[in-house]
Parts: sequence; structure tokens; C-alpha cells
Amino acid sequence: MCGATAGGLSLEGIDVTKETVIQGVVSRDGQPVGGAYVRLLDGTGEFTAEVPTSATGQFRFFAAPGNWTLRTLAPGATLDRTVVAAQGQVSEVEVALPA
Repeated sequence: MCGATAGGLSLEGIDVTKETVIQGVVSRDGQPVGGAYVRLLDGTGEFTAEVPTSATGQFRFFAAPGNWTLRTLAPGATLDRTVVAAQGQVSEVEVALPA
């Protein structure tokens, strides 16, 4: 994972024209949630990958183009978000967990 930057995760060194990037931040009550887990599920609901969030709540996946579900697991909360990823675009996702 890259360090936090003002606009989110740094894309320095990544040729986004050749990649399909899904990234974002997990928060609760406006505060980042570090140590949560974000799972990447394919269009059929099959588990593909999982990453922990950074101390600043950030996560990133490199995926194939298509429809994905992000399942965020944190103490006291599980939340699914649907995202459509396309090659050459960065899909930014904000996951706001319930208080």
C-alpha cells in the first residue's frame, strides 16, 4: 500500500492506462478505520482477494474490468458496496461504516 496523499492513494509509478484500479477509504463517523478488511468478490460473489486497510483507512486492488463487490469487515460492521471497474480508470470508493 502507498502512503496517504491529499487526494487519496498515490498513483505514482502506476500506468493507469494499462491497469484496472479499485481503491478507496473506509471510515466511521468521518474518521478513517485502520485494520479493517476489504474483500473483493467477483460478479458471482466468489472471493477473489482481501486486503487490510492502512492506518489511514485506505485500500487498493488491481482487478480485471467488470462488476465487483467490495465487502468491508470491521468490528461491529459488515458492509457491501458494488463497483464497476474499467481498464484505464481508477474506481474511487468511499466506504462509510455505520456508527
